[in-house]
Amino acid sequence: KLASVLENPISVRPLVCKISAAALCVGVGSFSDPPDLPGLAHFLEHMVFMGSEKYPSENGFDAFLKKTVFQFDVQRRSFKEALDRWAQFFICPLMIRDAIDREVEAVDSEYQLAKPSDSHRKEMLFGSLAKPGHPMGKFCWGNAQTLKQEPKKQKINVYKRLRAFWKQHYSAHYMTLAVQSKGRTPVLSNYTGVPKPDFSDLLDPFDTAGFNKLYRVVPVRKVHALNITWALPPQEQHYRVKPLHYISWLIGHEGTGSILSVLRKRCWALALFGGNSETGFDQNTTYSIFSISITLTDEGFQNFYQVTQLVFQYLKMLQTLGPQQRIYEEIQKIEANEFHYQEQIDPIEYVEDVCENMQLFPKEDFLTGDQLMFTYDPEVISGALSLLTPDRANLMLLSPEHEGRCPLREKWFGTQYSVEDIAPEWMEKWSGNLELDSSLHLPAENEFIATDFSLKPSDCSDTELPIRIVDSEKGCLWYKKDNKFKIPKAYIRFHIISPVIQKSARNVVLFDLLVNILGYNLAEPAYEAEVAQLDYKLVSGEHGLVIKVKGFNHKLPLLFRLIIDHLASFWASPGVFSMFSEQLKKTYFNILIKPEKLGKDVRLLILEHSRWSMVEKYQALTAGLTVDDLMDFSRSFKSQLFAEGLVQGNFTSMESAQFLQYVTDKLQFSKLPAEVPVMFRVVELPQTHHICKVKTLNKGDANSEVTVYYQSGPKLLREHTLMELLVMHMEEPCFDFLRTKETLGYHVYPTCRNTSGVLGFSVTVETQATKFNSEFVELKIEEFLASFGEKLEALTEEAFSTQVTALVKLKECEDTHLGEEVDRNWAEVLTQQYVFDRLHREIAALKQITKEELVSWFQEHRAPSSRKLSVHVVGFGVEESDGEGETARHKGQGADDDEDTGSTYGEVSQLFYLSPSDKLPNAKAIMDIPAFIKDLPLFPYHKILE
Repeated sequence: KLASVLENPISVRPLVCKISAAALCVGVGSFSDPPDLPGLAHFLEHMVFMGSEKYPSENGFDAFLKKTVFQFDVQRRSFKEALDRWAQFFICPLMIRDAIDREVEAVDSEYQLAKPSDSHRKEMLFGSLAKPGHPMGKFCWGNAQTLKQEPKKQKINVYKRLRAFWKQHYSAHYMTLAVQSKGRTPVLSNYTGVPKPDFSDLLDPFDTAGFNKLYRVVPVRKVHALNITWALPPQEQHYRVKPLHYISWLIGHEGTGSILSVLRKRCWALALFGGNSETGFDQNTTYSIFSISITLTDEGFQNFYQVTQLVFQYLKMLQTLGPQQRIYEEIQKIEANEFHYQEQIDPIEYVEDVCENMQLFPKEDFLTGDQLMFTYDPEVISGALSLLTPDRANLMLLSPEHEGRCPLREKWFGTQYSVEDIAPEWMEKWSGNLELDSSLHLPAENEFIATDFSLKPSDCSDTELPIRIVDSEKGCLWYKKDNKFKIPKAYIRFHIISPVIQKSARNVVLFDLLVNILGYNLAEPAYEAEVAQLDYKLVSGEHGLVIKVKGFNHKLPLLFRLIIDHLASFWASPGVFSMFSEQLKKTYFNILIKPEKLGKDVRLLILEHSRWSMVEKYQALTAGLTVDDLMDFSRSFKSQLFAEGLVQGNFTSMESAQFLQYVTDKLQFSKLPAEVPVMFRVVELPQTHHICKVKTLNKGDANSEVTVYYQSGPKLLREHTLMELLVMHMEEPCFDFLRTKETLGYHVYPTCRNTSGVLGFSVTVETQATKFNSEFVELKIEEFLASFGEKLEALTEEAFSTQVTALVKLKECEDTHLGEEVDRNWAEVLTQQYVFDRLHREIAALKQITKEELVSWFQEHRAPSSRKLSVHVVGFGVEESDGEGETARHKGQGADDDEDTGSTYGEVSQLFYLSPSDKLPNAKAIMDIPAFIKDLPLFPYHKILE
């Protein structure tokens, strides 16, 4: 019996924390799955949270937390009870038989959602290369086949095996617990258990004839990628040196002399990542992975052997030169600075990191073991470097061009692949006296490393909210000095708005290209700033370029000016333009083949007037654009701008004003003739139910998404707050009804919608076309909403008051770090609403809301005259036997028919509309979005201010 989770849990008590959090790590996973029940560990992780003997309600824990705060972040006053409820899952989980049968479907849906992910597919394929019998080859996900259908055939009692697995492996003495709270946490000290599973004797899992090969793989996305991977001896014992981190720092460097710098100049690659992710897959007691992943251009794909050679040339240079103490100490210094001045992260993330660290490091390094480099040891680093040789490397080449030429299929994810020897002439060249490329060299000393950590004095009156310190015809700037967190860091954010972007889909595409190529031009000169913990991000917003810069304020102006200089002198060569045009085409396609992205695009195309859809952008791109078109657009864009910014942190107001001055001086733009709106006009939906049903673009994807949206209208802040309260009430019942009871899918959720100032709420279910058709799912959503309405009416005043108090407390929680406050203020600037005290206004509004008002608002939006829009993205249904000779579409639910299954959907030319069935007789079909929205009235531009 589990008497306590841990004898001495680590308790983390930050200076500022109104939220308590807890995380527990069980040192047992899929390596311990029995051979005849793949995925049992994952399944048990699902099952333990479905009620306990003391608290038997299946979703009782979720319901309890929804009365406090989201997930296992919880107000301190409820922390003791929350810990007790939580601990009971591990002490005496119910795991009732009926729940087991239903939760298998949730595990299966999670697996189905993961199937179209190239990263998961690569992992499963890579794991299959391990020696027979090694746990790396296990199917860790589990699905209906392994946990229900096959056990039924083999007469395996899953219920008994699940309880036996829990009894054996959920043992306190190899669990670790971290809690964060200002209060004291009571701790028990008795524990019992059995020896923890140990796999450290199963070394060299990939020492096989099938490893040092070239694997050609067909990816789901349109992407060319090369993965070079080594399986090294376990490196966990070297955590104080972190040899793989040192090597990855150099391999992943993007400055002059780096692998990526040379590949980019040859237009062979767009991105490169190297290292070990420190996940259980990449690092465990049997091996450690070191992997280099390169995103190739079309030309780079054709020359992938030459790309690989450049990698081996760089590695040989590192092996020849040996570890460099200067570079190691530079990395040490950067990471020590970041650790010393780190901001708090969300409590739930923090305790999760700590409890995982407790599994890996001695107690003195629980907080630092994964972040700091303690000891420079050239022998350990050289030892790891010496293993990164061509004869130990595995190559995996992903490309859509492999389609039709890969006869092999990975068992669980169906990944198409082929295997061949690495070309002998190339292996001979790499393994012999390989000449070094003269373009490759180690990085120079980093000028962006901060050395001044002093806090600036205030030079204007301090206020709790941002103030506008510059307001001119070319731009305005908001400013707030940080006097709360008192760290030597700052955030600079600018929205550079232009009226030319939204004039056509062609302009939107050209703007995307401009931002992508600007990022490419900056990658090399700005990389040293990035490694010195100065972060920057460029986003092609709907109405302008968003620039985000943050980090130590000492050198932050250098980085900001570098970005503006490159924007002012923007240039693209024909080769770079061609490379990014092809890549952007792949990006658009890769976005649209995800059902949730396609669903969002369709919904916003209907709702937002003058919005250009992803399909229209794809069409504009494929119609043919030139580098001259881009340069013409760049000149037009830069001549018509309005800049709006926010500077917050360790800068004075005078220093902050200089950032806007630099933008306007450097870009030399003129005053705009009229104000540019930063929000779309929104159509007013008819007072009836409309449904837009489209086919997914990936014929290998069974995943469907159904979103039912109820439009409210341009309302006041009070009604926005009321909608938040409604959705908070709705979250747990929605999960319980649609996922736990009806097992429709892994992801089910209600959402508040603020679409360019127009309110609404929606319920979304991600399901599989192999199990349910989309109309059936919508009917179940409606069934849930009807039952929820009844529960809402029956809600006691006490329960209503508890929920209101919980939402008030959530909004009253202090920010854990400066970035949270900046994000909130920046949202106000970006939408030009400027309600910086919105939280206080929402709290005041919440305290005035009554239960009757909430019920009335919900009923009004559920009436027959409500403005309702359903968007269905339908996956491809495949008739699969359930083990009893029946298929999914014969079980009463009825999977969606496979219209035009012969089509490849390899290109995006248009939305493929589907007719809804007669299951929704009152719904009007939208078969042509432009025709539907043509004559609909528009809401006025609206800002939620009052």
